[in-house]
Amino acid sequence: MPRRPDPAVRTLLVERAARMLADREPVTLRALVEGTGASTMAVYTHFGGMPGLWSAVRQEGFTRLAGRLAAVPRTADPVHDLVALGVAYARNALDAPELYRAMFDARADLADALAADATFDRLVDAVARARDEGRLSPATDPRALATQYWAAGHGLVSLVVQGVLPAGGLAPLATRTAVALLTAAGDEPDRCRASVERAWAAG
Repeated sequence: MPRRPDPAVRTLLVERAARMLADREPVTLRALVEGTGASTMAVYTHFGGMPGLWSAVRQEGFTRLAGRLAAVPRTADPVHDLVALGVAYARNALDAPELYRAMFDARADLADALAADATFDRLVDAVARARDEGRLSPATDPRALATQYWAAGHGLVSLVVQGVLPAGGLAPLATRTAVALLTAAGDEPDRCRASVERAWAAG
């Protein structure tokens, strides 16, 4: 009788694969399951093989990010809420740096690309709300500004995850970057800075 997939084993293998990848260890079936109590057959039971494993590693990163973003509460301040999504993004990366690195490795297909896209769409929606509520210029293109904001934040977070920048420098750098982008998009500087600083202080 075939074994039923065990969610705990699946998570264990996903996290171990991400960690081995980050540590530049060769990821073979035997190396992956060594010391876990799982058999090599577990990789086929849960993922259908190594390609499915890599897809699952990427997907797990986006799944956890989606959960973190969904937990960000909505307030009366749309700029605060936009930046709070960036803070949640950063916290997600720092809590699981191996998964964060793996989730952007486009060599592995995603099992659910739409779910991954939805994490970025949440950011686009937040920019649109800030524009529609008068904090940003009516001419603001939500997708274009969201792309700029994500690219800047991703770059800073990646440098921290890779050990190039100290974690303590992330909030000040991210604050300055967000204020520069959002004031250029039409927000009032002092009001913008207050919103951004509140989001990072809360996060």
